[in-house]
Amino acid sequence: MTVTRFAPSPTGYLHIGGLRTALYSYLWAKQNGGKFLLRIEDTDLKRNSLEAAQAIEEAFKWTGLSHDGEIIYQSQRFDLYKEYVQELLKKGKAYYCYMSKEELDALREEQTAKKERPRYNGKYRDFEGIPPLGVEPVVRIKAPLSGEIIFEDGVKGRISFKAEDILDDFIIARSDGTPTYNFTVVIDDALMGITDVIRGDDHLSNTPKQIVLYEALGFKIPKFFHVPMINNPQGKKLSKRDGAMDVMEYKNMGYLSEALLNFLVRLGWSHGDQEIFSLKEMIEFFNPNDINASASSYNQQKLEWLNACYIKNSTSKRLWQEALNFGLDIREDKNAEVLADMLRERAKTIVQLVEMANAILKEPQNYEQKAVDKFVTKESILYLKEYLQLLHINKDLEFAGDYENITNEFLEKSGLKLKDIAQSIRIALVGSSVSPSIFEVMSVIGHNSVCTRIEKFLAGRQYG
Repeated sequence: MTVTRFAPSPTGYLHIGGLRTALYSYLWAKQNGGKFLLRIEDTDLKRNSLEAAQAIEEAFKWTGLSHDGEIIYQSQRFDLYKEYVQELLKKGKAYYCYMSKEELDALREEQTAKKERPRYNGKYRDFEGIPPLGVEPVVRIKAPLSGEIIFEDGVKGRISFKAEDILDDFIIARSDGTPTYNFTVVIDDALMGITDVIRGDDHLSNTPKQIVLYEALGFKIPKFFHVPMINNPQGKKLSKRDGAMDVMEYKNMGYLSEALLNFLVRLGWSHGDQEIFSLKEMIEFFNPNDINASASSYNQQKLEWLNACYIKNSTSKRLWQEALNFGLDIREDKNAEVLADMLRERAKTIVQLVEMANAILKEPQNYEQKAVDKFVTKESILYLKEYLQLLHINKDLEFAGDYENITNEFLEKSGLKLKDIAQSIRIALVGSSVSPSIFEVMSVIGHNSVCTRIEKFLAGRQYG
């Protein structure tokens, strides 16, 4: 059975690179009928944030990436890690190192001066003497001193590291007894039954160290997939300005969670020419072996296009449920579905949808001067006054077709064309020269509001 995991550290928000890793791991587990587990790597007690851990869970809830079983917190497993440290010590596969910080710093300075790679020199690897006083020892693993560490990466292919180039006897437990990152990862991945590790390729340098630990502990080594980073459009590291922000900021900007997931799954993976994927299709088609070995580029326009597609295909109920996050509640409005039909083709985000809805539903407090200067003339004001009189006479207007019919009658009697009066009506109703069909707008705001808004616009206005 395929078992994957996502293992963030709660020292900051969950960004989109992390969410993509989680998504890939989720899809691969679900395609194979396996499990997707969540582990919070909170052993760094000084840097951990409860709010960050909660934010990670909130992001998972929003995106619908449900994990299997309880969340594992590494901070609750220190006793377990200590047991495995002692096991390695007893078997002679690890040892106490009494080198002080000052001594280690001096060694590194000497190696740097000789243009050698700074590394621990193995002084206490086979030490049998009396430990120096006043030094709390760390625990180091006995790493191989020669040979190669080779593994087959699902994305990058065969990878080989020379032991002498990348390994020294690295620390697995600090002087205060707390375990190090690579050690806890191996223990947890093994005990959680992780079969496939999908993670960013910034972890690639950790992999040979972890393989050393797997072998020392007698654990089965999982399959590794190291996913290239997401770059900005210029090919550089993604910054917050480019999109590397808190995942929940995307919700605050009006993006739908399924659009964001669709966007992320395509950053480094493809299935033919298909662009839009439901979660079910992602699960069906995704294979981490098909992840592109080169970095992908963040494309804001692509995200907006995808989000617009999902908005267009969302139900009225879903759209107005999302609008609640932005202070608009028209779920019980009789025109909710009509309004959704009017706006869903125009909106790229829920924020835009709400702004356009409010522009229609709320009486304008001011009028776009540029639009007034361009479209409102002395003649158009006279036409609008005559048109208002006709509206007052016909009080039973309700649907867009009703308003269109009465307007056509007015135009025919006046010898006018719709362009002669449409923009003046639109500005009076919504305050600008941009809106959906004026007849649809009228049907949504209702006859009384139509008349009131035109009256307000005309008040004291003799000509443009």
